[in-house]
Amino acid sequence: MASLQGPRAPLEFGGPLGAAGLLLLLPATMFHLLLVARSGPARLLGPPPYLPGLEVLWSPRALLLLLTWLGLQAALYLLPARKVAEGQELKDKSRLCYPINGNLIYDFFLGRELNPRICSFDFKYFCELRPGLIGWVFINLALLVQEAEQRGSPSLAMWLVNGFQLLYVGDALWHEEAILTTMDITHDGFGFMLAFGDLAWVPFTYSLQAQFLLYHPQPLGLPMAAVICLINAIGYYIFRGANSQKNTFRKNPSDPSVSGLETIPTATGRQLLVSGWWGMVRHPNYLGDLIMALAWSLPCGVSHLLPYFYVLYFTALLVHREARDERQCLQKYGRAWQEYCRRVPYRILPYIY
Repeated sequence: MASLQGPRAPLEFGGPLGAAGLLLLLPATMFHLLLVARSGPARLLGPPPYLPGLEVLWSPRALLLLLTWLGLQAALYLLPARKVAEGQELKDKSRLCYPINGNLIYDFFLGRELNPRICSFDFKYFCELRPGLIGWVFINLALLVQEAEQRGSPSLAMWLVNGFQLLYVGDALWHEEAILTTMDITHDGFGFMLAFGDLAWVPFTYSLQAQFLLYHPQPLGLPMAAVICLINAIGYYIFRGANSQKNTFRKNPSDPSVSGLETIPTATGRQLLVSGWWGMVRHPNYLGDLIMALAWSLPCGVSHLLPYFYVLYFTALLVHREARDERQCLQKYGRAWQEYCRRVPYRILPYIY
């Protein structure tokens, strides 16, 4: 019977043991960051100065606000006057799959169902951008307003962090259709990893710089602010340029903006870009993402490591994701991918990695 099921996909994230560890580590890390950001020392690697009681962690009003926020986003998602886009062909070739055996912890972490739906409501697609990503912006704005109330006006550093991250979220929402081609949608199931990541990790840890600035104000002069703005602009230019080039080529390879780019044919009938942004490194969008991540942390100064947690975490995340990308592309494109790797040897950072 096992031979009829085909080869089993390799386990990711360290298998069941790694999944069990991440189930505990991710929420604990999020709470640790929230606590130390409010403390005087603000030590990333040190223990939090206090642990709140259970009564502090429970608030009926906060629960009501959360449910109202999710309900509002769900209502907006279901509005009839909205654009409908076709997604990429999924790894199951658009056929439902029913796994017979599995590991409870591993399946809970990664999710067994690829695209759980009730009628037209796609839970994974809904969670990817709407509640958490928009919630991140509102948390940032609330922190900016709170700083204005405490100090008379928001600091320049707080304005920069809010502006940079608002641009990033606005870009994601403006190019929402592009998410249909991402690994989260086409490959990963909807389990704890994506649900917790989208709804809790993103809004509460990605707003860490703004939280830090509220409790630890940092002086920032105009010359340094201009340099930071330039760094963010460079990162965004690379990020948006690479993603737009890829998405345009996927939609219409004959588009004048991409028709002259060099490609490698594959056995699947698709073409691999080997010039333009995708001839510089194999994941130029990740490079732009990391440059922007640095720009978001720099307004917080260099006296504390805590605001740079996002840079460290995002570097580890993208290196891990890049390794998953490489493994899947090799399996999908075979020799064509090997040829692409030979012609574009650097993964994220030119001449280094």
